[in-house]
Amino acid sequence: MIEATFNFAPGFLWGTATSSHQVEGANRNNDWWAWEEAGRIVEGHSAARACDWWEGRRWQEDFDRAASDHHNAHRLSVEWSRIEPTEGVWDEDALGHYREIVQGASERGLRPMVTLNHFTLPLWFAERGGWLQERAEELFARFARKVVSALADQVDLWITLNEPNVLAYQAYAQGLFPPGERDLGKALRVNHALIRAHAAAYQAIHQIQPHGQVGVAFHYRGMRPWPAWNPLARWVVRLRHETFNDAFPEALTAGRYRLLGRTYRLAAAKGTLDFFGLNYYTREWVAFDLRAARSGFGRGFFPEEAELSPTGFIANDPLGFWEALKWAHRYGLPIYITENGVEDSSDQLRPRYLAQHLRQVWRAANFNWQVKGYFHWTLVDNFEWERGWTQRFGLYQLDPESQKRTARHSARFYADICRRNGLASQAVAEYAPEVFDDLFPGKGPGELAWG
Repeated sequence: MIEATFNFAPGFLWGTATSSHQVEGANRNNDWWAWEEAGRIVEGHSAARACDWWEGRRWQEDFDRAASDHHNAHRLSVEWSRIEPTEGVWDEDALGHYREIVQGASERGLRPMVTLNHFTLPLWFAERGGWLQERAEELFARFARKVVSALADQVDLWITLNEPNVLAYQAYAQGLFPPGERDLGKALRVNHALIRAHAAAYQAIHQIQPHGQVGVAFHYRGMRPWPAWNPLARWVVRLRHETFNDAFPEALTAGRYRLLGRTYRLAAAKGTLDFFGLNYYTREWVAFDLRAARSGFGRGFFPEEAELSPTGFIANDPLGFWEALKWAHRYGLPIYITENGVEDSSDQLRPRYLAQHLRQVWRAANFNWQVKGYFHWTLVDNFEWERGWTQRFGLYQLDPESQKRTARHSARFYADICRRNGLASQAVAEYAPEVFDDLFPGKGPGELAWG
């Protein structure tokens, strides 16, 4: 029987990613809870219980599932509003709870990667202006110091901020995240503030844990001009790419960056990345549109032939992932895929999305690029921000009312990948046969069955 496997290096990290507000439940002291109370979540959905990780401690059974599926890592976040419920007041019980979680991960063979801020802010911090307040970087660095001091003997992989570019854009330009601003000037100021906050936290972490590895989970949005020959479309893509994709990593590696065509310098941020966290979901086409000032005069869309997720939120575009990996590689740092996945309640698209995207990860690793791990988004269906429960990214299906978990087909597929430390032809033939010929040309499923 003909067999082939895209093998990964020994020690490669395989896991899933989660965030506190999306899985914990009972999170009533942050800006996203206030956002929900104000009726800003689609269809009136609620994160009241989420995946019941906090009060019900269901992280235990979910980590059991991850371990039995041969994962060897997990990315999670801590909730600032639990640890510092009011300014300067620390909840040691909450810190102890997080210590229990990371210890539980380690005991199950899951190496923890901890994100310090995954979008949510304590109410006291948000009410004083959030990231725009004068002391934002100081307060965030103090929080980082507190968390790392408590968890340093259990954790040595840290992410300061999750998708700072998304936060600045969605919260201050588009108004979809709290505080719901639609002010491009404020969005640019928040970008600057988040760069300073990361740099301050980076120094704080290394003062406590010199050997620790610190990164950022950067969201990469692939963009192609439409039509390709149009100089205005090409200009818009260039402008959006340098502002949305390039600015943050350029600031943290070179100490200079460009936002909407203007160059800024911040020497304190230079060299404040130990690894590169890459979040990739899709790529879009961009046309010039004078009506889209808050989007840099670009209108993004998917082509008619694109293979879309159920709500049309994501197009399956693995070549866009290759583009993202090339972009990350140019910074010369170890790369962790900190998020990659697709919303798909029926689990029809996810297996082939997973197979095709992991093929690109292997391709990068096969070039001896420093790709160290892959964290699928996500383990169990969770609360997807302003989209509530309308999008299902989990390897495991969740009923939010009963809290029942059910393994999807793709959970078994990913378990096979993690067990083998590779993407095998037999597994693709079983779980994603429709893309078999693309991944293993000349070795059809029939050949695998009969030899």
